Amino acid sequence: MSDESSNLEHRWTNLRASMMKTFGKKPDLNAILFLIGIQELGKGITNFTKEEKQDLMHIATCKVFSLSGYYELEQVDEEGWPHYRSIKPIPFANLKEQDRMLKWHILEYFDQLEKI
Repeated sequence: MSDESSNLEHRWTNLRASMMKTFGKKPDLNAILFLIGIQELGKGITNFTKEEKQDLMHIATCKVFSLSGYYELEQVDEEGWPHYRSIKPIPFANLKEQDRMLKWHILEYFDQLEKI
């Protein structure tokens, strides 16, 4: 395992451990995306429908990939839901590479939150 790969996994483990302290269980990738989506929607935790949960995960994915210029916020609709548009295609990658790329972007998202 390369130093970069090992550092990514170390940072990912630390993020999940930190969230475990906050939420009482260690979230997986999808749970973290869901939490980012809730954060970006800004309405707090409510009872979301299955479709809204999927939308929240999509918002999170767009938000984290916007950090590298793949998406940009296009508008926020009248109900307060952000809508993104694709700026450039995300490079094709196998599942393992997609997983790493998503983790890296999620970590960057939380790094930026800490700087605010």
